Amino acid sequence: MNYISTRGKVANISFKDAVMMGMAEDGGLLVPSSFPQIDLASLKGKNYADTAFEIIQCFADDIPADDLKEIIDRSYATFSDPKTVPLVKIKECYLLELFHGPTFAFKDVALQLLGNLFEYIMKERGEKLNIIAATSGDTGTAAIHGVRGKDNITITVLYPNGRVSPVQEIQMTSVTDDNVHTFAVNGTFDDCQSLVKTFFSDLEFKRKYNLGAVNSINWARVMAQIVYYFYAYLQLDTDERVNMVVPTGNFGNIFAGYCAKQMGLPIDLVLATNSNDILHRFISGGDYSLQDVKPTYSPSMDIQIASNFERYLYFLFGLDTDRVNDVMTELKEDGKISFYDDEIEEVKEEFKSFAANNIAIKIAIAGVYKNNNYIIDPHTACGVEAANVLWLDPEETIVLATAHPAKFPEAVSSALGVEPTAPEELQKLQELEISRNVIDKDIKTVKSALEKGFI
Repeated sequence: MNYISTRGKVANISFKDAVMMGMAEDGGLLVPSSFPQIDLASLKGKNYADTAFEIIQCFADDIPADDLKEIIDRSYATFSDPKTVPLVKIKECYLLELFHGPTFAFKDVALQLLGNLFEYIMKERGEKLNIIAATSGDTGTAAIHGVRGKDNITITVLYPNGRVSPVQEIQMTSVTDDNVHTFAVNGTFDDCQSLVKTFFSDLEFKRKYNLGAVNSINWARVMAQIVYYFYAYLQLDTDERVNMVVPTGNFGNIFAGYCAKQMGLPIDLVLATNSNDILHRFISGGDYSLQDVKPTYSPSMDIQIASNFERYLYFLFGLDTDRVNDVMTELKEDGKISFYDDEIEEVKEEFKSFAANNIAIKIAIAGVYKNNNYIIDPHTACGVEAANVLWLDPEETIVLATAHPAKFPEAVSSALGVEPTAPEELQKLQELEISRNVIDKDIKTVKSALEKGFI
C-alpha cells in the first residue's frame, strides 16, 4: 500500500514513511492510494486485537506480520475491558464504549498503537523523534501516555489555556517523565493546531529535529480508528445497514467511518457536534465559513478548522488535487470554502448531521440517566441527542461513546446535580503535583520553547 498527498506533490510513500512524515511535505495530508475491501464474514468471532490485525495489515504491509501482530497485541493489552471497545444497549441506541484505555478517551485506541509504531520504527532506523501535538484535551493526554518513557522520543503538547477540562489538564501536566513537555497556549485549539501545522510546513525545521505528528493529520491515527467501526458492527450481529453516530469536531473520527464505508462496511454516517457547528452547517447546507470558537460543555469539539476535512474533500472532489489546493487557499485567505451544488448534494447523501447546544447536551445526559441509570459524557451526549432528534431506530443505531463521563464532572453535575463516580486512576489525579507552563501563541516564542525540549 502506498500513500499520496491530498495536494498532489507527494506520492508513492510507504506506510512507515507515512507514519514518520505525519503531514505531507507539500502541506497536504496523506491518504491511501486505494481502499482494501474487507470480508466481514472473515472477521466474525475475532477479538479486537485480531480484528485490528486483519484490517491494519492491509495498510501497513511494509511491517512483517509477526512484528505487526505483536505491536497491536501490546497496544490493546492496556485496555481494561476484555472486549477493548464493548457495545452497550441503552433505550435510545447502542453505545460503543471507546473509553477503556489508560486515559479514558477514544484517542487511546489510536495513540497506544501509534506510540508503539513510533518506537518500533525508531529502533529499526536508529533515529530520534520529536513529537509535537495540538490538543483540545484528549489527544494530548492519550499521546503522552502512548509515548511517555519511551527511548529516543520526546513529546511536546500545546493545548488552549482554560479551554480543556480540569481532569484533562491534570492528566497532561502531572506527567513527570523527562521526555514529556506541555504548554497552555493563550488562544484556542485552532491556534494550537495552526502552530503545529506551521512547524510541519517548515521543512528545514521539520527535518532538523525529525518532527513527528500524533494529531489526526497522521494517517495511522485514522487507520487505527477504522477498526472499531468494523468491530462495533460485528458485535451487533446483523446483516442490515446500521447508523453510526459520531461526535466529532476535527473530522478525524468520522473520516475513519467514511473509510470503513469505502471498505465495504454497510453503515450510514451521522455527524454530531456542538455549538461550534461548522461541520453541521457544511453538511446541512454547504456553509463552510469560519466563526469564533464558543466555549461549550464538550470542549474537545470546540473547533472551527477541522484538520481531517481536507482528506474528505480530496475524495469529494474526485481525487482532484488542484481543486483541493484551490479551496484550501480560499479557506486561508477568505475564511470559507465555496462548493458547487452537485458537491453539496453528494455530501447530503453521504452524511446526516446535528449540532447540540449546551441545553441539548444537558437534556441528553439527564434523559439517558433517567431512562437507563447510565451516565454519558457531554460529547457522547451530542451523539445521543442527534439520534433522538433525527428519529433514528434505536435497534439500528450505534453512538460512539468517546470519553468516560468522569473526565467532565462539571458538565455532568450541571445536568444531573451529581458528579459521576470516577475510576480509581482518575481519583488519584487530584493527589498529583502539576507543572503548568503558560505561553503566548507567538510563533517565535513557541518555537524557542519547543527547541529547548527536543533531543
